[in-house]
Amino acid sequence: MTPVQPVKGTQSLLGEDADRLATVVAAFDRVRRLYGFKRVEVPTLEHTEVFSRSIGETTDVVSKEMYSFETRGEKSVTLRPEFTAGICRAYLSEGWQRYAPLKVATHGSAFRYEQPQKGRYREFHQLDAEIIGSAEPQADVELLSFGYQLLRELGITHGVTLELNTLGDPQTRNAWREALYDHCHLHASVLSKESIERLERNPLRILDSKAHQDWPVIDSAPPIDAFLSAEAAEFFAKVTEGLDAAGVPWRRNPRLVRGLDYYRHTAFEFITDRLGAQGAVLAGGRYDGLIESIGGPHTPAVGWAAGIERLAELIKAPVPDVIDVAVVVEDEQLMAASISVITLLRQKGVVAELYATGSPRKRWDKAVKRGATTIVSLKRTGPAVGASVSGDPDGKVAKALMDLMPQLANA
Repeated sequence: MTPVQPVKGTQSLLGEDADRLATVVAAFDRVRRLYGFKRVEVPTLEHTEVFSRSIGETTDVVSKEMYSFETRGEKSVTLRPEFTAGICRAYLSEGWQRYAPLKVATHGSAFRYEQPQKGRYREFHQLDAEIIGSAEPQADVELLSFGYQLLRELGITHGVTLELNTLGDPQTRNAWREALYDHCHLHASVLSKESIERLERNPLRILDSKAHQDWPVIDSAPPIDAFLSAEAAEFFAKVTEGLDAAGVPWRRNPRLVRGLDYYRHTAFEFITDRLGAQGAVLAGGRYDGLIESIGGPHTPAVGWAAGIERLAELIKAPVPDVIDVAVVVEDEQLMAASISVITLLRQKGVVAELYATGSPRKRWDKAVKRGATTIVSLKRTGPAVGASVSGDPDGKVAKALMDLMPQLANA
């Protein structure tokens, strides 16, 4: 019988591969605490409208990539394709407004139906950080500093660049959008099919085009700086000044955009050339209009997400787990006493493993091959039970075992 295979686009991880993901999450959790972000949990499953209203009906994520299905109650639900929408839904439905400004962070699985490839899966894992309820540029600086320190903790800032842009306020964005539409409409005859489709829906997304034929049109497009209001320019200046003060290096990318209308002001991506065409490892922006789009009051917010698998590819291989103490059972009559010993060691914070299968010689061989620093074997000397300790230079294991000797006397 053929073994059952995994669902396409999912992965099962063991050893170093699993340790890499755990290393990224552990670093994220350390930095989260340093920056005062509360841990938050949101459901994996949401009503489909949470994502269709927040991500946008016409985006590829909603129209092509979401795992949506009907429940028995004939309501459409969706496995989350990202975290922000669910967090914003919870912000409204759970009454989290009373904690505003709210700094939250989470991580876990997300799901998108796309062609699996290296570093991209149908079930993937994300880190997510959000500041909800703060309209100040300092929130953007705080969030970007969090992201940069995370990359530093992981040892991957070399070769990673923060690209930064402003999308301005609604007045700026609308004026720029109209100018982009006029410009691209004038050159529509040379645009790719995808960009022509985007022209009517959202001309800003043409700036994201990967089609080479679109690049001359994009390069000659009017920049957003020509349309920035005084307020929008001041906001962006405060963000960049804050990043400079925090020691976060950045580079302006005037073509960096977010297509959805609820995005405002800051847009950013930490990118690398070490992952091929999909170079973004951490990306986000300010989305002051999102909560309003899902039925809430106007609520300023900014956030980012990062792919755990992508970050895991960039870090150095984690140090494998090692065994501090191996307890080798040489006398089957001392099995219970050996279990007591290993339990005591673990309670004292010692990484220990019991070797009790195979011949006594093979048990010793396994313990040595496992790399145990210290090997312990119990022996009966007359009515008492003693311990043979090998490789315990500082005597810590022997001292810990002394606590158990009275209990072993009658074993």
